[in-house]
Amino acid sequence: MDAIGERIAALNERVRNLKANDLYFLQLPSSALDGPWVTIADRRMLMMASYSYLGLIGHPDIARAAHAATDRFGTGTHGVRLGAGTLPIHRELEETIARFKGAQDAVAYSSGYVTNLSVISTLVGRDDAVISDKINHASIVDGCLLSRANFLRFKHNDMADLERALIKAGSVAKLVVVDAVFSMDGDVINLPEVSRLCKQYGAWLMVDEAHSLGVLGKTGRGIEEHFGLPPDTVDIKMGTLSKTIPSVGGYVAGQQDLITYLKHVSRAYIFSAALPPASAAAAKAAFEVIEREPWRAEKLHHVDRLFLNGLKSLGFDTLRSETAIVPLIMGDDDRAFTMTRLCHREDVFALPVVSPAVPVGLSRLRATVTAAHEPEHVTRALDVFEKAGRAIGVI
Repeated sequence: MDAIGERIAALNERVRNLKANDLYFLQLPSSALDGPWVTIADRRMLMMASYSYLGLIGHPDIARAAHAATDRFGTGTHGVRLGAGTLPIHRELEETIARFKGAQDAVAYSSGYVTNLSVISTLVGRDDAVISDKINHASIVDGCLLSRANFLRFKHNDMADLERALIKAGSVAKLVVVDAVFSMDGDVINLPEVSRLCKQYGAWLMVDEAHSLGVLGKTGRGIEEHFGLPPDTVDIKMGTLSKTIPSVGGYVAGQQDLITYLKHVSRAYIFSAALPPASAAAAKAAFEVIEREPWRAEKLHHVDRLFLNGLKSLGFDTLRSETAIVPLIMGDDDRAFTMTRLCHREDVFALPVVSPAVPVGLSRLRATVTAAHEPEHVTRALDVFEKAGRAIGVI
């Protein structure tokens, strides 16, 4: 067996062993979603692993918009956006995103992963430098590698190390890319200082708001609102349409010239089919719901405080989390799997994250709360986590 075959065999053996020991929890089909509840294998469980941070899945206004778009335009488009694939709903979505993010214009892509991959590799190349936080999302890392630019990483949220990287990059074109909220740890980038350093050293700044849209800021508009910074602080405002926004796709908002450039140069826009009409309409409607219902962001802030403070008071290691994403550090992979099994048996749905997705020794449950949760749901989850955590000795 060659090296490729050995890697495939090793992974399959690991999956078989996990399944044999009732420790495989990935790709479990959910047959129903109902607010904070999910039905999996005919069991109604409290959902503590959702990215629907503002609880918008199933919102009637969003569903109506998707149905109306399908009735008007059908289920697909004629092709790519640069060809015959652009519909009025695509431009309406981009105009809505631009308004929401305080930008001149926006461009929508077919997925968040593709957005990062394409935008980074479009903006920088072989003679440039791209600078990334060490624990940025995999899509950012892959975009940096694909660009073939000089790829420099700085220690997580370490501003002195970011400055070192900016100095090392020299006088070439520079792009700094950071997550707003880090998807595995739940902490927030020090945007004021990142922005200051980018201005000082003449670097462009791109911020991935996949997990901050709807989560940060009084009204959920994201990291600039969170820090009270002007809406032009970030040059390239990236986000997804599949987490807080209950649809699919990704976007970039920014200056008009930037968006025009991306629409004519970035491969994922030129060569990928347009978003289906229902997806575009649902995303547009979701932004409008967030604007009309600011109570959702306020409620999320309330329940995430209850949840995070409750876990800390029980003695769980939650790293640096300060958002709706809360890691419960288990240490080794087996303990993370066992903790998950115990929670599922009590009808609380959480999921493990293990190596290589996180460093060896930092395996965890990654739990989330949403605006669909009530305080009594948080209390229920805390009781189950406490019971399971004590059973395996992490608290």
